[in-house]
Order: sequence, then structure tokens, then C-alpha cells
Amino acid sequence: MPLYKSLTIDEKTKVLIWKIEESFNVLNTNVLLSDKSQIRLDSMKSELHQRGFLSVRHLLKEAGYSDADLVYDEFGKPHLKDGKHISITHSFTFSGIIVSDNKTVGIDIEKQRDKILKIAHKFTQVEEYKTIANADALISKLTIVWGAKESLYKIYGKKKLHFIDHIYIEDFSFEDEKTTGEIRYNGDTLPYNIHFLEFEGFTCTYAY
Repeated sequence: MPLYKSLTIDEKTKVLIWKIEESFNVLNTNVLLSDKSQIRLDSMKSELHQRGFLSVRHLLKEAGYSDADLVYDEFGKPHLKDGKHISITHSFTFSGIIVSDNKTVGIDIEKQRDKILKIAHKFTQVEEYKTIANADALISKLTIVWGAKESLYKIYGKKKLHFIDHIYIEDFSFEDEKTTGEIRYNGDTLPYNIHFLEFEGFTCTYAY
């Protein structure tokens, strides 16, 4: 299917989400890849990853860009050649991008899974959420927290941050669909706005 969701944050910032239902061959049509991207695509063992990679190229087209407009720095953070900010995510059957003229941005999509209960202690102080008795609600909350931290990690883009030590997410209620967060690292405190939405067993979190 084409675009699944389009969210306008403001006139200069937009989120685009794709539901990956097409075959590899369909997604591989009408997409021009650079030599580097073609090599990367060919090296992927999983067709799910290949389809995710190609769906992101379709999202780029939706935003008015081509694969050639996208470059990666030494840390693997994506940038647009025109100087605008971009962040990219892919999880199973969904992919997403956030593009902004003037804001540093991060985005993450995660499938809601029981597995997060086992790793929660690695990225957050679980005691904060012990009051949530319902397992599904706890999985949902922790997935939002993980996605929010992942989004801020992508914004920082230098692979030095520890989720539990350097990235803080303010507590929130599900109804708010937003919160705030901070990167606290090297004596600096950098504040960000965070929004989240849930659909079809997935959570999308984006920050700016």
C-alpha cells in the first residue's frame, strides 16, 4: 500500500509512515539506488530487511527526495544533502521517516512485545512503573520509553550515550500522547519534545 500515515508537526517538520505490504519486486520498481545503496541492499540476507530498506526509499520520494540525496556520516547517522534534518526507522512491517527544515529530529518504530519486560532494567529505572499492574499496559509504556530514548539517541548520533545513564524521559500518561526528554551527557543537558502513537501492535515515537 502507499503511505500509511502522514503527520504534520509544523510547516517545516513532517513524519511519514509506510506499511510494508508490497513484495520485494513491487517495492524495487521505480526506485533508483546509488551504487553504494544497491550493494547494501544486495548484501541483506533477509527479504524483510530488503523490503524495509526499499520502503524507506519510497518514503524519501514522498518527501521529495531520492536515494542519492541521503548520505551517512562516520557514525551511521543519516543526513540530507540540502542540509535538512532526517531520521529513519524500520520495524518488521512498518517504516518511517521524520524530516525537518530547522529541527534536529529522531524517530523510532517498535513492535510491542513481551521481550521488553526482560530488558527493561537495561534502559530505565523499572521501579518507576511498578504501579502498572496490567501487563499489556506495562509493555506499551516501556515500548514508548524505549522508543523515546532511541529517538534521542539517534538525534545525538555519536554512539556514546547509555540509555539508562544519559537519556531521561519524563513520566507521562497514555492520553497525553507526548512527553519531554533530556540528553544529559558530558556536563550538558539538552531538552527535547517527544510524541508517540500506537497502531496495529506497533509504537511510533518521534522527538525534536
